[in-house]
Amino acid sequence: MPRIKLTMPTHFSFTAEIPIRITDINVGGHVGNDSVLSLIHELRVKFLRHHDYQELDMAGVGLIMSDVTIEFRSELFYGDTLRGSIAAAEFSRVGFDLYYKLEKLTNEKWVAVSFARTGMVCFNYATKKIAPVPKEAINKLLS
Repeated sequence: MPRIKLTMPTHFSFTAEIPIRITDINVGGHVGNDSVLSLIHELRVKFLRHHDYQELDMAGVGLIMSDVTIEFRSELFYGDTLRGSIAAAEFSRVGFDLYYKLEKLTNEKWVAVSFARTGMVCFNYATKKIAPVPKEAINKLLS
């Protein structure tokens, strides 16, 4: 069966660290796949706040995650610190992609844990309609 293989950008404009909590751990003793999605969400919120945005107000529009792809590489455990990096790319009239590189420190070296991509669509929550990506946001998210 073919496996998902994401082609990742070479430059990531934002990086943040997130400690792994006991609530991220599943019955297998490692971070569950559902928790990886939550960690990606946390990282996205940090990225948006870094640019003075929120998911409900990115230069006047909200955001909806339309799809997600996650490629798992290595396990995460309680007590690990996750280093997450984000790059915005592939802007269209109404959306864009965010790429995530998740790593952990192992033997003094950062090791890939997961790669992910989320498709983001701009949305006007007042009118309940898809909205264009604000030019201001494109410039900020790419910097």
